[in-house]
Amino acid sequence: MGDMKMVVGLGNPGREYKDTRHNMGFKAVDALGAALDIEVKKRKFGARFGSGEFAGKKLILLKPWRFMNRSGQAVATAVGFYKLDVANLLVVTDDMDLEPGRIRVRATGSAGGHNGLADIIEKLGTNEFARCRIGIGRSDVHDAVDFVLDEPADADRVLLAEAAERARDAVFCWIEYGIDKAMNMFNRSGE
Repeated sequence: MGDMKMVVGLGNPGREYKDTRHNMGFKAVDALGAALDIEVKKRKFGARFGSGEFAGKKLILLKPWRFMNRSGQAVATAVGFYKLDVANLLVVTDDMDLEPGRIRVRATGSAGGHNGLADIIEKLGTNEFARCRIGIGRSDVHDAVDFVLDEPADADRVLLAEAAERARDAVFCWIEYGIDKAMNMFNRSGE
């Protein structure tokens, strides 16, 4: 189905992870769902799943409901089920290499050290899918694992909430106008 798009948000399931930095992908997908009145709660493909429409296209929203480094199977299963061309897949993820609140859209690329992306690339056998990365920054004092699984301080919390909404808007742009327009509009100039 050429008119179908799938957006996957990465995170860790469970209440204790809900507001952690590592769950920015979930947050962005929730923001998409809220904007489109799509509930992302049906259990399917080892994920939380919702579907609806946007800009005349069928839209699948997916939150793999396994720990981050095992996100790939749910994505691969859903992609296989819908016979989705990976050009119509976008993954939203947190990124420690971007400063907090920054977002960056890419058409393809490596996992960049992100366990969730790495697992998706491995299970799909390709990295030729779009991704929207939400910057969470990194800590000078905390171990990376502790940092991503921590809840952000108030200043960052506001930045990250805004970033989840910008990521949502970038995804809307990608669905409607394609990856190039999304990159031009949402990646800051001079990078």
